[in-house]
Amino acid sequence: MADYVLYCMAQSGHSYKVALMLALCGADWEPKWVDFFNGETRSDEFRNSLNEMGEVPVLVHDGKTLTQSGTILDYLTEKFDAYGGEDNDERREILRWTIFDNQKISGVAGPLRFLRIYAKTGETEVTKWLEGRFKSALAILEKHFAANAFAIGDKPTTADFSLCGYLFVRDEIGTDFTPYPNVVAWLERIKALPGWKHPYDLMPGHPLPGAD
Repeated sequence: MADYVLYCMAQSGHSYKVALMLALCGADWEPKWVDFFNGETRSDEFRNSLNEMGEVPVLVHDGKTLTQSGTILDYLTEKFDAYGGEDNDERREILRWTIFDNQKISGVAGPLRFLRIYAKTGETEVTKWLEGRFKSALAILEKHFAANAFAIGDKPTTADFSLCGYLFVRDEIGTDFTPYPNVVAWLERIKALPGWKHPYDLMPGHPLPGAD
Protein backbone atom coordinates (compact mmCIF):
# COMPACT_ATOMS: atom_id res chain seq x y z
CA MET A 1 0.00 0.00 0.00
CA ALA A 2 1.16 3.52 -0.74
CA ASP A 3 2.26 5.84 2.05
CA TYR A 4 -0.67 8.17 1.39
CA VAL A 5 -4.16 6.96 0.48
CA LEU A 6 -6.61 9.55 -0.77
CA TYR A 7 -10.31 8.74 -0.78
CA CYS A 8 -11.66 10.88 -3.58
CA MET A 9 -13.54 11.11 -6.85
CA ALA A 10 -12.57 12.75 -10.11
CA GLN A 11 -15.44 15.22 -10.00
CA SER A 12 -14.52 16.61 -6.58
CA GLY A 13 -12.64 19.89 -6.77
CA HIS A 14 -11.89 19.66 -3.06
CA SER A 15 -10.29 16.26 -3.61
CA TYR A 16 -8.32 17.67 -6.52
CA LYS A 17 -6.66 20.22 -4.25
CA VAL A 18 -5.11 17.40 -2.24
CA ALA A 19 -4.38 15.14 -5.20
CA LEU A 20 -2.57 18.00 -6.93
CA MET A 21 -0.46 18.69 -3.84
CA LEU A 22 0.50 15.02 -3.58
CA ALA A 23 1.39 14.89 -7.27
CA LEU A 24 3.50 18.05 -7.17
CA CYS A 25 5.33 16.81 -4.09
CA GLY A 26 6.12 13.48 -5.75
CA ALA A 27 4.42 11.61 -2.92
CA ASP A 28 3.98 7.86 -2.79
CA TRP A 29 0.19 7.95 -2.95
CA GLU A 30 -2.80 6.21 -4.41
CA PRO A 31 -6.38 7.32 -4.97
CA LYS A 32 -9.31 5.27 -3.71
CA TRP A 33 -12.51 5.96 -5.61
CA VAL A 34 -15.56 6.94 -3.56
CA ASP A 35 -18.90 6.42 -5.34
CA PHE A 36 -20.52 9.67 -4.26
CA PHE A 37 -23.23 9.63 -6.92
CA ASN A 38 -24.57 6.29 -5.65
CA GLY A 39 -24.53 7.40 -2.03
CA GLU A 40 -21.28 5.99 -0.64
CA THR A 41 -20.44 9.11 1.36
CA ARG A 42 -23.88 9.00 2.95
CA SER A 43 -23.51 5.41 4.08
CA ASP A 44 -23.02 4.48 7.73
CA GLU A 45 -19.88 2.56 6.78
CA PHE A 46 -18.23 5.61 5.25
CA ARG A 47 -19.31 7.98 8.00
CA ASN A 48 -18.28 5.62 10.80
CA SER A 49 -14.94 4.55 9.37
CA LEU A 50 -13.70 7.54 7.36
CA ASN A 51 -15.55 10.83 7.81
CA GLU A 52 -18.55 11.53 9.99
CA MET A 53 -19.21 14.62 7.84
CA GLY A 54 -19.90 12.41 4.83
CA GLU A 55 -17.47 14.15 2.48
CA VAL A 56 -14.35 13.65 0.42
CA PRO A 57 -11.43 14.12 0.41
CA VAL A 58 -10.20 11.83 3.16
CA LEU A 59 -6.46 11.24 3.51
CA VAL A 60 -5.07 8.27 5.41
CA HIS A 61 -1.41 8.46 6.35
CA ASP A 62 0.72 6.97 9.10
CA GLY A 63 -2.27 5.80 11.10
CA LYS A 64 -4.03 9.18 10.84
CA THR A 65 -7.28 9.91 9.03
CA LEU A 66 -7.62 13.53 7.96
CA THR A 67 -10.59 15.31 6.41
CA GLN A 68 -11.34 18.76 4.95
CA SER A 69 -9.05 19.84 2.13
CA GLY A 70 -7.63 22.88 3.91
CA THR A 71 -6.62 20.81 6.93
CA ILE A 72 -5.08 18.14 4.72
CA LEU A 73 -3.10 20.68 2.71
CA ASP A 74 -1.75 22.18 5.91
CA TYR A 75 -0.72 18.70 7.07
CA LEU A 76 1.07 18.02 3.79
CA THR A 77 3.05 21.25 3.95
CA GLU A 78 4.54 19.95 7.20
CA LYS A 79 5.25 16.51 5.84
CA PHE A 80 6.93 17.70 2.63
CA ASP A 81 8.19 21.08 3.80
CA ALA A 82 6.76 22.49 0.60
CA TYR A 83 4.20 25.01 -0.60
CA GLY A 84 3.71 26.54 2.84
CA GLY A 85 4.50 29.93 4.28
CA GLU A 86 8.02 31.01 5.19
CA ASP A 87 6.85 32.84 8.30
CA ASN A 88 3.70 33.52 10.31
CA ASP A 89 2.64 36.38 8.06
CA GLU A 90 2.76 34.16 4.97
CA ARG A 91 0.97 31.33 6.76
CA ARG A 92 -1.83 33.70 7.68
CA GLU A 93 -2.02 34.90 4.07
CA ILE A 94 -2.34 31.29 2.91
CA LEU A 95 -5.11 30.77 5.46
CA ARG A 96 -6.85 33.98 4.34
CA TRP A 97 -6.97 32.91 0.70
CA THR A 98 -7.95 29.34 1.62
CA ILE A 99 -10.92 30.63 3.59
CA PHE A 100 -11.83 32.97 0.73
CA ASP A 101 -11.72 30.02 -1.64
CA ASN A 102 -13.94 27.83 0.49
CA GLN A 103 -16.50 30.60 0.89
CA LYS A 104 -16.43 32.37 -2.47
CA ILE A 105 -14.72 30.22 -5.14
CA SER A 106 -15.02 26.47 -4.49
CA GLY A 107 -18.01 27.03 -2.23
CA VAL A 108 -19.89 28.59 -5.14
CA ALA A 109 -18.36 26.99 -8.25
CA GLY A 110 -18.94 23.47 -6.93
CA PRO A 111 -22.69 23.85 -6.37
CA LEU A 112 -23.09 25.83 -9.61
CA ARG A 113 -21.40 23.11 -11.64
CA PHE A 114 -23.37 20.39 -9.82
CA LEU A 115 -26.71 22.01 -10.62
CA ARG A 116 -25.85 22.64 -14.26
CA ILE A 117 -23.99 19.44 -15.14
CA TYR A 118 -25.21 16.73 -12.79
CA ALA A 119 -28.62 17.81 -11.49
CA LYS A 120 -29.40 19.35 -14.90
CA THR A 121 -31.73 21.94 -13.39
CA GLY A 122 -31.35 24.37 -16.24
CA GLU A 123 -31.05 28.04 -15.43
CA THR A 124 -32.96 28.91 -12.27
CA GLU A 125 -32.99 31.71 -9.75
CA VAL A 126 -30.49 29.65 -7.74
CA THR A 127 -28.00 29.26 -10.61
CA LYS A 128 -28.35 32.95 -11.46
CA TRP A 129 -27.59 33.89 -7.86
CA LEU A 130 -24.60 31.53 -7.71
CA GLU A 131 -23.32 32.85 -11.04
CA GLY A 132 -23.42 36.41 -9.70
CA ARG A 133 -21.55 35.40 -6.55
CA PHE A 134 -18.96 33.51 -8.59
CA LYS A 135 -18.33 36.40 -10.95
CA SER A 136 -17.87 38.78 -8.03
CA ALA A 137 -15.24 36.46 -6.56
CA LEU A 138 -13.51 36.04 -9.92
CA ALA A 139 -13.30 39.82 -10.22
CA ILE A 140 -11.38 39.88 -6.94
CA LEU A 141 -8.96 37.26 -8.24
CA GLU A 142 -8.62 39.09 -11.55
CA LYS A 143 -7.47 42.24 -9.79
CA HIS A 144 -5.18 40.32 -7.45
CA PHE A 145 -3.44 38.41 -10.24
CA ALA A 146 -2.81 41.59 -12.16
CA ALA A 147 -0.08 42.28 -9.60
CA ASN A 148 0.74 38.81 -8.25
CA ALA A 149 1.92 35.68 -10.01
CA PHE A 150 0.40 33.48 -7.31
CA ALA A 151 -1.94 33.90 -4.36
CA ILE A 152 0.63 35.22 -1.90
CA GLY A 153 3.16 36.68 -4.31
CA ASP A 154 5.69 35.12 -6.66
CA LYS A 155 5.62 31.50 -5.47
CA PRO A 156 2.94 28.81 -5.51
CA THR A 157 1.50 27.69 -2.19
CA THR A 158 -1.40 25.58 -1.00
CA ALA A 159 -3.54 28.71 -1.30
CA ASP A 160 -3.23 28.36 -5.07
CA PHE A 161 -4.09 24.68 -4.97
CA SER A 162 -7.18 25.50 -2.94
CA LEU A 163 -8.30 28.33 -5.20
CA CYS A 164 -7.86 26.35 -8.42
CA GLY A 165 -9.75 23.27 -7.21
CA TYR A 166 -12.70 23.67 -9.57
CA LEU A 167 -11.21 26.01 -12.13
CA PHE A 168 -9.57 23.41 -14.37
CA VAL A 169 -13.07 22.18 -15.22
CA ARG A 170 -14.38 25.71 -15.76
CA ASP A 171 -16.05 24.66 -19.00
CA GLU A 172 -18.36 22.54 -16.84
CA ILE A 173 -19.17 25.44 -14.53
CA GLY A 174 -20.58 27.31 -17.49
CA THR A 175 -19.21 30.76 -16.66
CA ASP A 176 -17.50 32.81 -19.36
CA PHE A 177 -13.88 33.41 -18.30
CA THR A 178 -13.13 35.88 -21.11
CA PRO A 179 -13.36 38.86 -18.72
CA TYR A 180 -10.75 37.26 -16.43
CA PRO A 181 -7.50 36.92 -18.43
CA ASN A 182 -5.31 37.32 -15.34
CA VAL A 183 -7.09 34.39 -13.71
CA VAL A 184 -6.58 32.27 -16.83
CA ALA A 185 -2.88 33.25 -16.94
CA TRP A 186 -2.51 32.24 -13.28
CA LEU A 187 -4.06 28.85 -14.04
CA GLU A 188 -1.55 28.42 -16.86
CA ARG A 189 1.27 29.09 -14.39
CA ILE A 190 -0.07 26.34 -12.16
CA LYS A 191 -0.31 24.00 -15.16
CA ALA A 192 3.37 24.68 -15.87
CA LEU A 193 4.46 23.33 -12.46
CA PRO A 194 6.36 20.03 -12.80
CA GLY A 195 4.01 17.17 -11.99
CA TRP A 196 0.76 19.02 -12.73
CA LYS A 197 -2.11 16.93 -14.02
CA HIS A 198 -5.75 17.60 -14.82
CA PRO A 199 -8.19 16.35 -12.15
CA TYR A 200 -9.58 13.71 -14.48
CA ASP A 201 -6.05 12.36 -14.98
CA LEU A 202 -5.25 12.26 -11.26
CA MET A 203 -8.35 10.67 -9.76
CA PRO A 204 -10.70 7.84 -10.74
CA GLY A 205 -14.38 8.10 -11.58
CA HIS A 206 -14.51 10.00 -14.87
CA PRO A 207 -16.45 9.71 -17.03
CA LEU A 208 -19.47 8.68 -15.03
CA PRO A 209 -21.36 5.62 -16.30
CA GLY A 210 -24.04 6.73 -18.69
CA ALA A 211 -22.54 10.21 -19.09
CA ASP A 212 -23.48 11.99 -22.28
